[in-house]
Amino acid sequence: MKVIKTLVFVFLSAFGINAMAGGNHSHAPVDEEKASTMATQLVNNLVQQNVIVKSWSNVEIVEIEQKEFNGNMEWVSSFYNPDVADKSKQTLYIFMTLSGEYLAANYTGK
Repeated sequence: MKVIKTLVFVFLSAFGINAMAGGNHSHAPVDEEKASTMATQLVNNLVQQNVIVKSWSNVEIVEIEQKEFNGNMEWVSSFYNPDVADKSKQTLYIFMTLSGEYLAANYTGK
């Protein structure tokens, strides 16, 4: 079961949440407040899809910043959940383009 959840997480990270963006969105950069709201919504979507455990619901964002990866700037949001038993998975990172499009999620921040 753990393998299945991991595979679902990877699949959604690569394809699933992007499909939820819909057609009515802009490619203009979003500000930090909007990026924070979008990242929080993405975390809640992962909970609703049973990709991550329910204790991530309504966990507040800890930090959001712009970082450069492979020459591209991205929004990186981090969320901390002390209720997760595995300490290596207590911090969840959400990666988005500067316009707020979902790129990935992981527990490493890289």
